[in-house]
Amino acid sequence: MLDLESLFNLSYGMCIISSKKDGEYNGCIVNTVFQIVPEPLTLAVSVNKENLTHKYITESKVFTVSILAEDTPISFIGRFGFRSGRDIDKFEQVNFRIGQSGVPVVLDNTVGFIEAEIIKIIDVGTHTLFIGRIMACETIDDSKVPMTYNYYRDVKHGRTPRTAATYIEKKPKSELETKEMKKYKCNLCEYVYDPTVGDPDNDVNPGTAFEDLPDDWVCPECGASKDEFELVED
Repeated sequence: MLDLESLFNLSYGMCIISSKKDGEYNGCIVNTVFQIVPEPLTLAVSVNKENLTHKYITESKVFTVSILAEDTPISFIGRFGFRSGRDIDKFEQVNFRIGQSGVPVVLDNTVGFIEAEIIKIIDVGTHTLFIGRIMACETIDDSKVPMTYNYYRDVKHGRTPRTAATYIEKKPKSELETKEMKKYKCNLCEYVYDPTVGDPDNDVNPGTAFEDLPDDWVCPECGASKDEFELVED
């Protein structure tokens, strides 16, 4: 028997892993960074092969890990987790500095960072496990609490992108809500706006129909505008 939801009991840290290629930068959300041994200081991270950041790491052989804080806005996580660097510059209007590896360290919503250079690459099917020697690490704001994957999922009610190492396809939901108000799905990140839940993080109360959302309301996970949503058919 495989009770996949039991895997949610494992705790992970929410981070942005960044890299470079030909003077360009990209980053994505990961939740599978872990230290392997203390001497020499070594860590590993699992990255989906579809991600543009995967290509950058493979070619540059360096990466940074920016450790996110619990109070990181969902929209900020959505920018790095549900948008593609093939479509947008993820670092536009984001505070960062260039580390000694030449790779950006995200400063917004960050507790601390790690820089690493690749010493081994392991193919694990859909993902690659990058093992790196730590070149530098620093706490940026010790007043902030690092965000775990459990906190992101259970407290902030964040979703997991399909390319994440911890993605589990959800079982069909039973009919819990009335059908008077329709659900709408974001075409970019597949977030579903449920009017019975609303968007409490952005002051949208439960019971607010999609049509009644303000014109400037955006997807809380990736920042897409309302016209990027489509009706979810029953």
